[in-house]
Amino acid sequence: MALQPAAGARDLNPRQVEGNRRIRHQLADLYRLWGYQEVDPPTVERLDTLAAGGGIRSQELVRLVSDDPLGLRPELTASIARAACTRMADRPMPLRLWADGNCFGCTLGEAGRQRIHQQITSGVELLGDPSLNADVELMRLLMAAVGRLGLRPEHRPALLIGHHGVLQALIAQLPERIRTQAQAALTAYDPLALAALDLHDAERRRLRQLLQLRGEPAVVLAELRTLLGQMPLLDDLERMLTLVAPAAGQQSVMLQLDPSFQPHFNLYDGLVLKLVCQGSAVPMAIASGGRYDALVGRFSTPASLRSMAPAGVGFGFDVENLRDLLEISSGGQAPVLVAYQQPAQLAAALTEQDRLHATGQPAELLGQPVSDKGEANAVASLRGCSGVHWLGS
Repeated sequence: MALQPAAGARDLNPRQVEGNRRIRHQLADLYRLWGYQEVDPPTVERLDTLAAGGGIRSQELVRLVSDDPLGLRPELTASIARAACTRMADRPMPLRLWADGNCFGCTLGEAGRQRIHQQITSGVELLGDPSLNADVELMRLLMAAVGRLGLRPEHRPALLIGHHGVLQALIAQLPERIRTQAQAALTAYDPLALAALDLHDAERRRLRQLLQLRGEPAVVLAELRTLLGQMPLLDDLERMLTLVAPAAGQQSVMLQLDPSFQPHFNLYDGLVLKLVCQGSAVPMAIASGGRYDALVGRFSTPASLRSMAPAGVGFGFDVENLRDLLEISSGGQAPVLVAYQQPAQLAAALTEQDRLHATGQPAELLGQPVSDKGEANAVASLRGCSGVHWLGS
């Protein structure tokens, strides 16, 4: 019998479970406050849905052995978009939906062995609204979540913001023969890959300039207007950032415009974003998302298009990264230990535990009598209890 979980899977201890639950409850309360309704997409989906039109590579999907081509979801967006375009297409638009749960991915480890990755995700999707207002709402909700979760200035939260349309406009200025390789090098922030491209000196200088083009939004927008001229897309970006900046400042979130930034999953065709904080040793990505109109279009039917624009924007939190960042303990009030001295006091101890529970005080029972309160205190300390409720002689 195997005594270890599958490669990449993990066992969670009670403290971790409580920390995850607290974060999920905090986010759920906030989503409901903003008018988002909970959905529960299936963990198992058809592979063509999970691949999101090629946005997620086949080798990253956890496949199931079955008669149909099925797998475990690597994220929540594609399943929610599918349901929105089918079962929920007759509802008033836009749809504001939220969900949380386990997502699964895989990579190939040493000797080509598959390694499973499990992640708890909590996020929102705003579907049926192609306007800039939806992007602004999503980012303002993300800023509200920063406040609700208790991220602090010492976490140095930074919101990286990019746009697929801006990146494509920059790439279009390069010779067609190198566009694909140049985009891959830019989005991977890989100067060595750029150096290996067959380029003229002027082209190489331009790509190096693009590789360094990130930072304070007003400065980057000014540089983009120099490179691209006056574009309505840049005006929209400026307006969006202006509307988001007050909420970001209130939560001490630094906004960073990065035209070459793209998330790991290639789902997005508009706004893209990632929320990064400083962990104890290295930066940690705790949320990501963006606009995925083309993905919604792939799931749309003639009937759904009559009521719902093929548009979607959303984000998802990595709950466990958040838990590690915040170092959440066992989720609130630790129990007291109800302890007693004589075997005949068990009934009284059980009654006292019931009374404490009725007041909302967590309390656990020491199953055997102990000689004195000092011994009870030692047991309480060992078990992580907040104190002892002692029944002496």
